[in-house]
Amino acid sequence: MRLPALVLFMVASAPPAWGADRPAALSPETLTPQQVQASIGRATDFLLQDQNPDGSWGSHRNAAHEFWSNPETHRSWIAATTGLCCMALREVEQTEAAQAAYDRGIDYLIENALVKRPSGWDVDNTWAYVYGLQALARACADPGEAGGPRHQQIRQVAQALIQKLADYQTDLGGWGYYDSWEGATRRPTWATSFQTAVGILALLESQAAGLEVDPRMLQRAVRAVRRCRLPSGAYTYSVEVIPSPGWMEGIDQIKGSLSRIQVCNLALLGAGQDITQDDLITGLRHFFKEHRFLDVARMKPRPHEAYYLNSGYFYFFGHYYAAGVIQRLPAEERAQWWPKLQYEILKTQHKDGAMWDFYISSYHKPYAVAYSLLALAPSLKDAAAAEEKTETAAAN
Repeated sequence: MRLPALVLFMVASAPPAWGADRPAALSPETLTPQQVQASIGRATDFLLQDQNPDGSWGSHRNAAHEFWSNPETHRSWIAATTGLCCMALREVEQTEAAQAAYDRGIDYLIENALVKRPSGWDVDNTWAYVYGLQALARACADPGEAGGPRHQQIRQVAQALIQKLADYQTDLGGWGYYDSWEGATRRPTWATSFQTAVGILALLESQAAGLEVDPRMLQRAVRAVRRCRLPSGAYTYSVEVIPSPGWMEGIDQIKGSLSRIQVCNLALLGAGQDITQDDLITGLRHFFKEHRFLDVARMKPRPHEAYYLNSGYFYFFGHYYAAGVIQRLPAEERAQWWPKLQYEILKTQHKDGAMWDFYISSYHKPYAVAYSLLALAPSLKDAAAAEEKTETAAAN
């Protein structure tokens, strides 16, 4: 099995000390909606303060390592981070400041989401394509944008991003962010299950927003993720011709696949595949039962250095998609899982309102905060809806 991240990510500089601003102890049993709302408020304030003057989030500043010096890599990461932050701001209370920040972010994506491939082996532009597309697809579906001055621009750029994904889809049907060291090709040769799953979700939202998606491209991506699914319920890291769980302490075991399970199950479910409610719940059970392996990896300075080759940046990615899984469960099941998820996110929040899991230049906080808000906001809305339903029933 090939793991380019093990080779490409060199030793990063150690992250700044964090012990002094760790939050007070919490527990899933005692967590209140008020605490979650306060956390969302602090995280939102952080995003509003962290936005760049051009409307984007993240930058090459405070470089983690000199290895990442290609300007196009940073343009790709900025666009991807901005897409996530825009999606997050759509989910929180729409204050005037939040709406203005969101609008500036969407304007940035219109102008900058169509990034170039950084180099022969570096295909990080695909992250800009999947998250830029998802943010713009949601903007397309927003009634507030319909008939607006930039609505046609949003649609045009989103449609161009779909074509970019078609151009970068591998022969096995997936998407990845690196290519072979031995000799890069115009169409990349390496893909991962999890980025392919994110691409599927972006394409499904694009379809729902009325954008044109080649059904063959979507079907090939779905088949790629299905191929990664193992009998254990884990998903292989890479899209391979013949998938295998590998060695007993490897990344393709359940404990190394905790975050991938969530996004892959979610993508296959959305694509109408045979993912059952029991499959979703089993994936969540694995996620929280084995959560210590994500905890150990969080904030480690090198990718894949933790048990089962977990990386720090698996953390908030996995929690966002676990929230998506929870949203698709019946109400009684959702009530059981939301506090667990809220706790695992809130315990990481710092005094500046940010969360982070892997230090890399100035991207680590805005992307982690965006993932966190995307997970927390629906949990709070769900709790409020359940409470209103209970009060209505009691009144009648």
